Amino acid sequence: MINICLEDERIDDLQRNGYHIIQKKNGFCFGMDAILLSGFVRVKKGESLIDLGTGTGILPILLKAKTEGDHFVGLEIQKEIADMASRSVRLNHLEDHVKIVTGDIREASLLFGRASFDVVTSNPPYMNNTHGIKNPYLPKAISRHEILCTLEDVVREASLLLKPGGRFYLVHRPRRLAEIITVLKQYKLEPKRLKMVHPFIEKEANMVLTEAVRQGGAMMKVEAPIIVFKEPGVYSDEIKTTYGY
Repeated sequence: MINICLEDERIDDLQRNGYHIIQKKNGFCFGMDAILLSGFVRVKKGESLIDLGTGTGILPILLKAKTEGDHFVGLEIQKEIADMASRSVRLNHLEDHVKIVTGDIREASLLFGRASFDVVTSNPPYMNNTHGIKNPYLPKAISRHEILCTLEDVVREASLLLKPGGRFYLVHRPRRLAEIITVLKQYKLEPKRLKMVHPFIEKEANMVLTEAVRQGGAMMKVEAPIIVFKEPGVYSDEIKTTYGY
C-alpha cells in the first residue's frame, strides 16, 4: 500500500474490493448515512454519476465497487478535504474511473454543464440555522450545517445536472421530509422511492433515503424500512450486507 497519508490522517479498510479510504484521525469522518445511501443508489452499466459534497470521497469509491457505473465524480468545496479524497482515489488506483473536483455545489451546473449526468447523489448538511449548535471546528460545521449550501441549492443543481429521466438520491432527516418532497417537486424531480432508517425496530426513524427522477411520473413506492441494530451493539443482517461484513 502506498504511503500517501498525512500525519493527522489514517487509512481505513472499506471491506469492498480491497478498497481503502483516507480520513482525518480527529476530523469529520464518513458515517453510516453514507454507507446506507451507497446501498440504496442504483447505477447502471455505462452510467455517469456525480456526488455533491463528497467529503472523503466515500460515495464515489464505494459505488465504483458496488455498481457497474462507468464514471464517478465527487464535488467538494473544502480544498483540504478534496485533496484527501483525491489521494484516496490514487490509493485505490481508481484514477480512470473516479475524479474529485474542488468546487461549490451552488455552481455545479456551471462547472459541469446541464444534463451531463445520469445519476446525482448527495449526503448534504442536515441542519439549517434553526437546528442544533454549530461545531466550532469549521470543516465539521460545514458538513453538518447549511453554511455553504442549502437543501434547495443541492436539489436545484441536481435537477440541472441530470439528464431527462436521470435519478437523484438523497439521505436526510425525516423531520425535513415534507420540505424535501416540496423542494424536489419544485425542481421537477419526482420522488419515486422512499426508505426510512430506524436505529432499533421500536425506535422512530432517524434517517430517510429518497430517490427522485427528473421529469418522472407521479407515483412513489415506500419501501420496507431499514433496522440498523437487532439489539444493542449487534447489527441487523441488512446492515452487515450493506457494510460487506
